[in-house]
Amino acid sequence: MNRRVFGITGWKNSGKTTLTEKLVAELVRRGWKVSTVKHAHHDFDIDKPGADSFRHRQAGATEVAIASGNRWALMHELRGEQEPTLEAILSRLAPCDLVLVEGYKREAHRKIETRRLEAKDRTPLSVGDPNIVAVAADFAAEGELLPVFDLNDVKSIADFIERTTGLVA
Repeated sequence: MNRRVFGITGWKNSGKTTLTEKLVAELVRRGWKVSTVKHAHHDFDIDKPGADSFRHRQAGATEVAIASGNRWALMHELRGEQEPTLEAILSRLAPCDLVLVEGYKREAHRKIETRRLEAKDRTPLSVGDPNIVAVAADFAAEGELLPVFDLNDVKSIADFIERTTGLVA
């Protein structure tokens, strides 16, 4: 991948979204332009039934762009096509300093694994994924060979991401 990409991965309810949200805020506060990609494992919809854009998609449009003075969005209906790869999604993003990727467990970019004591599945992903370069947990990760951060220590995790991605020396 030819841009700075860093992932936040983990099992369901392990704290991925909360950490991603906090990291975006911290890194933007530091002056970086940050984009995100979130992988969803289920049927999701960002549109509302009855909205004009929803009606366009329901009528059969493959892509629907919505634009206003504050934001714009592009929705693409797969209509039988395969889910795009992470690389394909990244190629459509505007230039930025860093892309934080939430999910995409099986992709080959550097990631931090989130772990929560409350999570249903606590089997470490790092054992089978050499792209996981650190762990963020809300409990003591005994015997872990990777760097371990407190899940709530966003500043230290942001420092690590800056160094790991080459944003800072």
